[in-house]
Amino acid sequence: MRIQILGPLRIWRGDVELDAGPWQQRCVLALMLARGGSPVSMAELIDLLWADNPPASAVNVIHKYVGALRRLLEPELTARAQGSWLIRHGNGYRLVAGPDHLDLAAFRRQVDMARRSLREHRPDDALDHYIQGLRLWQGPPGDGLAESTAASVVRPALEDELFEAAMEAAELAMRRNQPARVLPVLRRAVGLGPLNEPIHALLMRTLAAAGQQAEALSVFQAVRDRLTDELGIDPGSSLREAYRQVLNQSAAAAENRPKAELPRTGRGVNPERIEPVGSAFLTPLVRPAQLPPELPNFFGRKAELSTLTGLFENRCRGERTSPLIVAMDGMGGVGKSTLALHFASRIAERMEDGHLYLYLRGNETEALPVGDALRSLLHALGVPAQRIPDTFDSLVGMYRSLTARKNLLILLDSARDVSQVRPLLPNSAESVVLVTSRTPLVGLAAFEGAHLLHVDVPDMPEAHALLERRLPPLPPELRDELIDEVITACGRLPLALAIVAARISARPHLSPAAVAAELRDDEGLLGAFPGGHGVSDPRTAFAWSYQRLSIGAARLFRLSSLALGPDVSVAAYASLAGLDPRKTRELLRELSEVALFQEHGAGRFSSHVLVKAYARELCAKIDTEQDRDEATSRLLQHYQQLQRTGRPEIAPDPDPAAARGGRRPSGAARVLQRGDGMVRRRT
Repeated sequence: MRIQILGPLRIWRGDVELDAGPWQQRCVLALMLARGGSPVSMAELIDLLWADNPPASAVNVIHKYVGALRRLLEPELTARAQGSWLIRHGNGYRLVAGPDHLDLAAFRRQVDMARRSLREHRPDDALDHYIQGLRLWQGPPGDGLAESTAASVVRPALEDELFEAAMEAAELAMRRNQPARVLPVLRRAVGLGPLNEPIHALLMRTLAAAGQQAEALSVFQAVRDRLTDELGIDPGSSLREAYRQVLNQSAAAAENRPKAELPRTGRGVNPERIEPVGSAFLTPLVRPAQLPPELPNFFGRKAELSTLTGLFENRCRGERTSPLIVAMDGMGGVGKSTLALHFASRIAERMEDGHLYLYLRGNETEALPVGDALRSLLHALGVPAQRIPDTFDSLVGMYRSLTARKNLLILLDSARDVSQVRPLLPNSAESVVLVTSRTPLVGLAAFEGAHLLHVDVPDMPEAHALLERRLPPLPPELRDELIDEVITACGRLPLALAIVAARISARPHLSPAAVAAELRDDEGLLGAFPGGHGVSDPRTAFAWSYQRLSIGAARLFRLSSLALGPDVSVAAYASLAGLDPRKTRELLRELSEVALFQEHGAGRFSSHVLVKAYARELCAKIDTEQDRDEATSRLLQHYQQLQRTGRPEIAPDPDPAAARGGRRPSGAARVLQRGDGMVRRRT
């Protein structure tokens, strides 16, 4: 169990995010979390929710919320059991959550350890602890409670803890001559206190100590304007003193800077005439060559490669004013990155100014921040670390200046969304940008002119050749039939085929027949693709998409494993989930956006055989038997109604790989196909 309050209020059990309940229940939870184990009285809770106008049932309502929170935190609790998290204390309650479960407790532990290290004369350890604790802050505490009484109660005290720890960390960092280390957390603190003068003054001093006097002065200008516009006052003494210190330091640095410190271009250009960008000077580009090694046994993808080659060869026709951008999308494990890297390797030598590669971590819990991505690209282009600016706008400006009129190839792998990609686009019509993502980057096509390329599973001949090229030699009498069965069971997913081939190659005694037998087991289908030890398995690939779903979409995804047929209508999914069609369509589109579902014509949706197996695992693990039975009953009633009206919805499936995805666990109600009609039975 993980609970977050230093930012949006969120609760996680393993990799599954839980619904913290209605707004008032979330307020109760937030207040008890902010107290850090101290008791909260019933009177405080009533005042929190209703102020001066509580209803007669206020105490009963709070008891109901407390009971719901107990069941949420400890679902195994029996009725009326108190549990070990939310404990009765007098006429109130207290919530006990340690550093391993609550980010606030972890933050406080890191700050305590930092202060203890200082007392023990270990300043470097202290600075490490401060920074680790401050990084836990993801936004305003309890974000999502809006401008409520709960927010006004929870935030001020917690933000004061942040400001105090940030100021202690910054002072220590400057004493240790490491000011740059605390700049990210200081900026985050400034964002939470836009009118907090001491924290702005400290940010200015720290920036100046890190050699970023220009940004320090811009911080002063911004907070001065904000104070004038919102409060009608001038900056106080702390800000004015910090401003004077920065000005004096800037003047001294300009007077004492030796000429040798200026960058040399190596091209006969006077360095003093180079135009400054932000706080750094433009440095000459090196020729980066960052593409990872290509897979030696790449095969197929003729249609996609033909499309990519055509776009590349035609990029110089007409009057282009922006780079050629191709955004490839598709489900996890389908081979987007492999295809992009293969094509990039084919054209790399024709890009005179080099090629850049960046893994954006879009499918992981925390995507690569855009600022960090820009710093990596600038470093690859030859900008020394001390010349890379700190402000986001300066980073973007320097990157665009360095890529202007350059013939660069840039591969941005695993993007989360358009906002992560847009600042990384070069300022050059001669450059080529390849982007891979789970979701179609429609905004990139609409506003940056990107070409969208959907990557699907290969056809049967390509999948057959892909698997054969990876396998050791097999007896002819075993090869074709068993390989076809393995391919069908894997749904032609390249990641799954690669893992199966690797298992057989690593363990020669493990025959394809044994692997095929494992793949016939619906209950443990994904167990045939073991991960770990640096191997990304299908279950992990799908989990990254599942974790991005809203609670409603996650529930619909799990229940979808109970449906039959190669594809299912919106109406059938609405019956399965017990929702209206409009809401169901919204959730289905959300599932399509993370590449767990595919939408077909006439409003029908399908999922890959292995995706459906993953949904089946989650449904068995998370949803109760009653939930599954009720969903199945609603779906059967839907099909019965359609049959009475003469509109059977499930059609025979021409694709055996997709049909296999419709198998159901024993004990569930089934709708079975027979010819062009349907029969119903309970098993």
